[in-house]
Amino acid sequence: MHVIVVGAGEVGSYVAERLSRQGIDVAVIETDAHQLHILEESFDVLTVRGSGTHPGVLAEAGAARADLLVAVSNDDEVNLVSSLVAKQAGVPRTLVRLEASQLRGPEAAELRAAMGADLVIDPDEEAAKDILELLELPGASEVEVLAQGEVIIVGARLRPDSPLVGRTLLEVAEAHEPHWEFLFGTITRDGETSIPRGNHQLREDDSVRVLCKRDARYKLMGLLGLTDRKPRKVLLLGGGRTAELVAEPLVRRGAEVMIIERDHRRAQELAERLHGVTVLEGEITDGEVLIEAEVGSFDAVAALTGADDANIISCLFAKAKGARETLTVAHRLELLDLLGKAGIDAALSPRTATADRVLRLVRGEIAGVATFLEGSVEILEFEVAEGSPADGAVVARMRLPADVLLGAIVRDGTTEIARGRSELRAGDHAVVFAMSSAVDDIARLFA
Repeated sequence: MHVIVVGAGEVGSYVAERLSRQGIDVAVIETDAHQLHILEESFDVLTVRGSGTHPGVLAEAGAARADLLVAVSNDDEVNLVSSLVAKQAGVPRTLVRLEASQLRGPEAAELRAAMGADLVIDPDEEAAKDILELLELPGASEVEVLAQGEVIIVGARLRPDSPLVGRTLLEVAEAHEPHWEFLFGTITRDGETSIPRGNHQLREDDSVRVLCKRDARYKLMGLLGLTDRKPRKVLLLGGGRTAELVAEPLVRRGAEVMIIERDHRRAQELAERLHGVTVLEGEITDGEVLIEAEVGSFDAVAALTGADDANIISCLFAKAKGARETLTVAHRLELLDLLGKAGIDAALSPRTATADRVLRLVRGEIAGVATFLEGSVEILEFEVAEGSPADGAVVARMRLPADVLLGAIVRDGTTEIARGRSELRAGDHAVVFAMSSAVDDIARLFA
């Protein structure tokens, strides 16, 4: 398979990295020579300097043999025209990043169709959805939703007072028999992520990802020793599009919301547009501004600017002043381990949602996918095909590799946490934890 990525910014570079790791042939088009050099030095990808809107550039990137074009530059018009030119060159499918709401709405459907855009994604909108999910489950470091909302995966760091510390997974499971509604999918300890077994003992500071039925998510928060009290006061640091997309649903939920934005014109615009939201003008790293905002009184503080350093500093200040939960948008992967250890409760990136959508397009047999910033593990949703090796199989007899764990089976809207005795049938949706190296092998079982 050959995929062309237009744009080597934060999103495009990450998509190219993930595809390259999967052994997929990738070409990246970018006007910035420095960005291309970074990609060339880091990953096994073909790089082409130029614009995706030019037929010659697309031809050099391999449009004649491409299966998919992913246009994720920061310019909506470039992305749309790249899609059109790619379709004219014979590329069968395109995914287009569009930020302007007027281009994503139903009124622009004919335009998108004329430009050949098969799938549209907005990383800011996806990031806003992730933030709202995290605010729904305070204390979680990650939240992923699969199987049309029936399955939730919650990531959390085990605190010293967690009731799970010192217990094995088998002991935890036995304490919740016979109605076990959770499954521990991965544990990250000292920077290493593994898929655990029953004798694995949980320790303070472990980062766990736990799968649960949707209606058991608040029970899971209690099991992890986290609060199930939704935030009533939320402070958003930075007034960009993501903040705007987060603020409106929070107000509808009845939350008290404040935004701090440094740009005078943008602050005025937000104050006029967002009814029920308090907008304060100032720098998010200015201690006096944060004190004036009474940052310590907030249940949740989310730093959403494009500057990692400012986001981290403001979150640490908020935590020191008494804010209950802090979360930040992270753009540099090397900061991830530091953030949790420093006391920031959650970090997310606009990159992963786009990568997930691309991986779904690339792997037609996958109904859903959730990837994570450290990139070593994926959570996959498969529909069991009739006549496949999984059709009629009992889990205990499937002989799954050690780096694969079948987590849940969804059948006719009912979710079952997978056990050894569980049986799969055609049409079931199976949610699977897998290390990235095992993805291709496990996919064959369900196809």
